[in-house]
Amino acid sequence: MLQGLIVKALSGYYYVQQQVDDIASGGDHRKTVQCRGRGILKKKGIAPLVGDQVLYSLTENGEGTVEELLPRKTELIRPPVANIEQAVLLFSVKEPDLSLHLLDKFLVHVEDANLEPLICFSKMDLIDPDDTQTLAEVEQARLLYEQIGYKVILTSAEDGLGTASIRAELSNRISMFAGQSGVGKSSLLNAIIPGSTINTSEISMRLGRGRHTTRHVELIELDGGGYVADTPGFSQMNFTQLGVDLEDLGSCFREFNEYSDGCKFRGCTHLHEPGCKVTEALAQGEIAESRYKHYQLFYQEMKDEKRRY
Repeated sequence: MLQGLIVKALSGYYYVQQQVDDIASGGDHRKTVQCRGRGILKKKGIAPLVGDQVLYSLTENGEGTVEELLPRKTELIRPPVANIEQAVLLFSVKEPDLSLHLLDKFLVHVEDANLEPLICFSKMDLIDPDDTQTLAEVEQARLLYEQIGYKVILTSAEDGLGTASIRAELSNRISMFAGQSGVGKSSLLNAIIPGSTINTSEISMRLGRGRHTTRHVELIELDGGGYVADTPGFSQMNFTQLGVDLEDLGSCFREFNEYSDGCKFRGCTHLHEPGCKVTEALAQGEIAESRYKHYQLFYQEMKDEKRRY
């Protein structure tokens, strides 16, 4: 049997790219074979995902059959993709306005999946140079997330700002782009990947969000090594559907982990317990109020979802 990487899944077919050694090693673009999944996989309840390393066999008509899935390093429910190492979280500063609430929700999902986040603030060209308030808000947000330990890149697909930095971060990794609809994921990917023809769409100003231009997950091979996955945009995210457990929420806030081991009670929710080191750090200004407020909101949201499900 041959070994390959599923780079696209569409209409019941899996498009498997022949692999040599390391899937992120680069080199010449390799042959892609259209495959069906073997019936035994369906009987076992196993669904191949984009990003899966698989063993496959060729059929007489030049197509193939996925015979076996190799062990996954990571797995996401939404978007359905496997073996991603890095999540590039793209959030626009204008049209739509920057939403730190939604960014923190994405970060919870990414941290829970054990991916390394890369935060990109897009559409910097839309900020008027005289709009000092918006510029200050963006700079404040950049400093906040960098202090927590995240890497933040300011970008603009229009004038090329940040594209070289992102391209360097993508090298020899398997990454995914994700973010709210209409933030410019496709436009930025087109700027990063020469010759790319990913669909783009105008922003719906009446609705305040973009039309969904990406309809399926697909891995795109980069020159020089690495892959990126263009994924559908989201206007909202549900914790229960994403598989995040309530008891794991606190650990998904990276800055809490420095203090949580010192909490008086095991399983501290960091909400009302005495001797909570996280709330002490909050009171001392060592944890940002905005992040803690989002933690409180997410905790209550997850409790409400748990009751419904």
